[in-house]
Amino acid sequence: MYKRIILKISGEALKGDNLSGIDPKTVKSIAAQIKEVHELGVQIGVVVGAGNLFRGRIGQELGMDRSQADYMGMLGTIMNGLALQDGLEGLGVPTRVMTAVEVNAVAEPYIRRRALRHFNKGYVLIFVGGTGSPYFSTDTAAALRAAELNMEAILMAKNGIDGIYNKDPLKYDDAKMYHELTQREILEKRLEVIDQTAAAMCLENQIELIVFNMNKPGNIKKAVLKEKLGTKVKWEEQ
Repeated sequence: MYKRIILKISGEALKGDNLSGIDPKTVKSIAAQIKEVHELGVQIGVVVGAGNLFRGRIGQELGMDRSQADYMGMLGTIMNGLALQDGLEGLGVPTRVMTAVEVNAVAEPYIRRRALRHFNKGYVLIFVGGTGSPYFSTDTAAALRAAELNMEAILMAKNGIDGIYNKDPLKYDDAKMYHELTQREILEKRLEVIDQTAAAMCLENQIELIVFNMNKPGNIKKAVLKEKLGTKVKWEEQ
């Protein structure tokens, strides 16, 4: 199984059946799945998005300055990270929230060496604030943390989508799912499951990517155990 992973959770996954916001029951369910993996001895870093609260891209479409809108999205990831921390610690899982945007009252700043020490002490780390800079998505933040911390894989947990498709399965009934791809194919086919910057970083740093549906209980554990699930993206032809 994987020994050290980044779990990328979209903000939409935290809203449950609601149109937006944070659903406590959904957060607890996700926390329980993370606990299950943590008990296997896996070192887990979680990168969380903010699509349930605010997206920088949407703000830009409404006429906002792009940088300002992106910073608002980063603050949304901090709120989601604190909610997930509360869910995990309620189950007895030790956590630390590390942020790329300093908010010292609620989270500690992200420092690579400190993060590695936390892993060695058995903490689940929740990385928030994106990369700390506008114009970069939380996909890129996940790839960056994975490269910095020598992660074996990024587990990209999707909200209701089973893997990577040739086109949007929510819009097209004839969309076909890929079971295996390479990072180079992600770039060449311009598949939108992960942004191009993140895909290039995974290719350069030899990081595997597993895309799967997190709405099915037990799927996070299956992904960690390398069971056949969703779409596996390898960094090269094997």
